Amino acid sequence: MRILLLVSAFNSLSQRLHAELRDRRHTVDVQLAGDDEELLETVGRLKPDLVLAPMLRTAIPRKLWSRLTCLVVHPGPPGDRGPSSLDRAIQEGRTAWGVTVLQAEAEMDAGPVWAWAPCLLPEYGKSDLYRNEVADAAVAAALLAVERFASGTYAPQPQSGPGWSAAVRTGPVLRQEERRIDWATDPTEEVLRRLRAADSRPGVLDELCGGTWYLHGGHREPELRGRPGELIATRAGALCRATVDGAVWIPELRRHTPGGPAGVKLPAVTALGGLLPALPEATAPLMPEEEDGPVWSDLRYREEGPVGFLRFSYPGGAMSTGHCRRLLAAYRFALARPTSVLVLGGGRDFFSNGIHLNVIEASADPAVESWDNITAMDELVDAVLTTTDRLVVAAVGGNAAAGGVMLALAADEVWCRGGSVLNPHYRLMGLYGSEYWTYSLPRRVGAAAAERLTHQALPVSAATAERIGLVDRVLACGPEEFERRTAHLAGLLAASPTTQQRIAAKKAARDADERTKPLDAYREEELAVMHRQFFTPESPYHALRSAFVHKRPVATGPTARA
Repeated sequence: MRILLLVSAFNSLSQRLHAELRDRRHTVDVQLAGDDEELLETVGRLKPDLVLAPMLRTAIPRKLWSRLTCLVVHPGPPGDRGPSSLDRAIQEGRTAWGVTVLQAEAEMDAGPVWAWAPCLLPEYGKSDLYRNEVADAAVAAALLAVERFASGTYAPQPQSGPGWSAAVRTGPVLRQEERRIDWATDPTEEVLRRLRAADSRPGVLDELCGGTWYLHGGHREPELRGRPGELIATRAGALCRATVDGAVWIPELRRHTPGGPAGVKLPAVTALGGLLPALPEATAPLMPEEEDGPVWSDLRYREEGPVGFLRFSYPGGAMSTGHCRRLLAAYRFALARPTSVLVLGGGRDFFSNGIHLNVIEASADPAVESWDNITAMDELVDAVLTTTDRLVVAAVGGNAAAGGVMLALAADEVWCRGGSVLNPHYRLMGLYGSEYWTYSLPRRVGAAAAERLTHQALPVSAATAERIGLVDRVLACGPEEFERRTAHLAGLLAASPTTQQRIAAKKAARDADERTKPLDAYREEELAVMHRQFFTPESPYHALRSAFVHKRPVATGPTARA
């Protein structure tokens, strides 16, 4: 079939459905919502069989849904209605949830149901859940709905009448008045629910250091204490704030400017800058003792026999210059340990999306910060590529894009969760790219496929990535199982009698490649292009980066059809 994805933004779920539908031989087009006349013109020109809206903030016009079946993916179970469904579910502490695919009609979320799938809501932030448990359920329900529509025999279930048993629950937009934290009375669990329910957008509006800020994300602190509402420590760019019965870590802030432009979400310490009072840096051990308990950190190393696990997790998958340098130091620490297999990553959310565009945009000199960031990223990738005394596995539990994909490709093996989406390209940001991609990508998929991937700039499903050789193994499991499954497989790899032979062969292959063309040559060629793109004011990169950071629509997007 020809399917038109109607989206307010080509976000993670939209990208995953785009890739999954193309895998199933559907022809898929994407249209940004907002201009009804343009939408109707696009529909008239493309003549899709079906419109599917996986992420939509506005209503579908009557002129469209009255003459063409339009299916809306709603992040709530049957009977749930309203624009803040997932936010409310998390803030209310619900643990069981679901996703419903329903037909667009005049009343929002009230059309007949084509499919739905249940999901759990473990204690993670909204954006993490949306990309994982919710996305898994959304894809399952959407693919089933598409299959039912294609059959021509399925009758969707009306949300009324004798066949309908779910209670209807309609909630309005969850406004800041309901999200607000009362630091003097709210216990830690309540604070965390409110922070998690708003971690990506819109954040929780609050007052800090004489200004108003949106707080993004929250993690429990088990030991530090202070007066309720007091800032008591920093760690890796995050702020620790005391509650009435504990404390929480807040990784990111966004300035609130009433009537002005929207602020940029930044690491909390960076956002406050000179407004932040002197606070102690409460460092967390990279390799904690087992009795240390659940201490939050964005970097963690552990071992199971001959296998080392270096886990990292950054909001939105963005890696600033500082993130790259700290991860490189941790990687070098891991290399000094007596292991034969090193697993890089393994978390349940983003692996990496490459350089930190928000930090770059907010810096005093974006060109210089871009350069510092990409060179720090290159140093990290170089360290992985030149590791020849053990096998390195990149464990991609979530999505990855641009330099984050190339970081994974620097490893000997790439293991991917079945729900991951990869974007192995830079073009939509107006960049040529670095991170040794001109070495790593063709080495894996061949020159022709590398050219196609970087030129088309389309999302790639985990299944397709395995088929074309971009990844080595796809783990068909839920996000909560990925780390355990990865650890089991890494243990088997370390115990294999061929592992030492593979390590020796790897070193020989790296030496041979270096003689043919040194890694430094790839890097110099890539950075020569990147330097021009960073330091030329008219370069499309600057306008595209600014539009991306400030959530302004741009003309670029997926145009290829399958």
